[in-house]
Amino acid sequence: MTPEMLLALRDPAGVPSHPLVFLVLGVLTFALHIAAVQVMLGAGALTLRGAFSASTYWRRLAAAMLTTSKIAVSVAIVLGVAPLLFVQVVYDPFWYTSNVLSAWWVIGFIGILIVGYIALYVFYWKNHDIVKEGGRGGVWMVASLALLLAVGFIVHSLTNQMLFPEQWMAWYAPGGVVQPDGHSLHYWNLPRFGFFIALAAPVTGAWLYAYRRYLQGSAQPDVAYIAWLAPLAQKLMLVGGVVAVLLGAAWMATLPAKMAWFAVSPWSLIALLALLATVALPLLLRGRLDRGYWGYAIFGAGAVALIVVGAAREVLRYVTLAGTHGYDALDYRINMDWYSTALFFSTFGVLGAVTLGYLLTIAWQAGQTQGTYTPSPAINRLGSVAIGLLVVWTAVYFGVGLFVQMR
Repeated sequence: MTPEMLLALRDPAGVPSHPLVFLVLGVLTFALHIAAVQVMLGAGALTLRGAFSASTYWRRLAAAMLTTSKIAVSVAIVLGVAPLLFVQVVYDPFWYTSNVLSAWWVIGFIGILIVGYIALYVFYWKNHDIVKEGGRGGVWMVASLALLLAVGFIVHSLTNQMLFPEQWMAWYAPGGVVQPDGHSLHYWNLPRFGFFIALAAPVTGAWLYAYRRYLQGSAQPDVAYIAWLAPLAQKLMLVGGVVAVLLGAAWMATLPAKMAWFAVSPWSLIALLALLATVALPLLLRGRLDRGYWGYAIFGAGAVALIVVGAAREVLRYVTLAGTHGYDALDYRINMDWYSTALFFSTFGVLGAVTLGYLLTIAWQAGQTQGTYTPSPAINRLGSVAIGLLVVWTAVYFGVGLFVQMR
């Protein structure tokens, strides 16, 4: 497919802000989304490992990780919308074509996601007190993880298919016979998929370091349980990090010819160094992990490493489409819309920051309080401000929409 045909498939209305804004936001939101996915997978695996164990510590961890996994699924779904929206804005000829070629899977993955989500809640419903009673209905948790992995594989395939416009006609009409049913997934790279899934182990290890530091701040910390968590977190980071690096190397070795440059590029090296630095950080901090905010620094470093990996992934996509297929996302026509741009950033920067800050503060203080937690007047005021901002945002959003429609 020629560059002229690809450019002709662009939205003639253009984009409402500079394309670089969407590329950067796509990287950031992808990193947040994949972090939530990896915490969900790792916490789910730890739940299965611990729920049916005879060890009280393992069952206690399973109970905590079940709640973590349940919340992480919700966060992953919400955050997963954003990177897909940013991709379809600047890469619309590629993303929509890939979706049409595998339309059955695009629609079906929603149903698979719903069933996987429900299966997780069924397991949660069947296990009211894992610590005392042990786990029940493990098949539901297994089914949930399997279905959620299937959803990830579908999206993995769709995002890879968009990088091969030279194959689109062969996939759509193999042997010259048109097959418009969209029943097939046409391309995938198992080492690449496995790399992102394997990262769940070190990311979950980093999460456990933050979890144990949180427990240390409670009124009566269980010192023995907290000490038991440390080697488990370290093992997850070290072993998981090694597996992820090996799968990453396999991914680099199986890159198609037009992407082979990426394996020896500075971007892949920087991503590797960021991951290795995160895995090594607990060994460097040692005793400081139990002081101040150092215990949380591991997960923060992991988040930064995922942003670096996301940026390298975006460079691979951008250079592939621009260098091989003549499609430069930064050349997209700009039809500047200051209102939508301001609304977007104020939503996340003001409303989101205040609301999330309130919720995190409540969660933090409640976990550090023995007995019944009562928020301070300042925290209550912060909650009132968050509600007020939401009311104002809703009024502005629908008010402007009605004004435009009535003009």
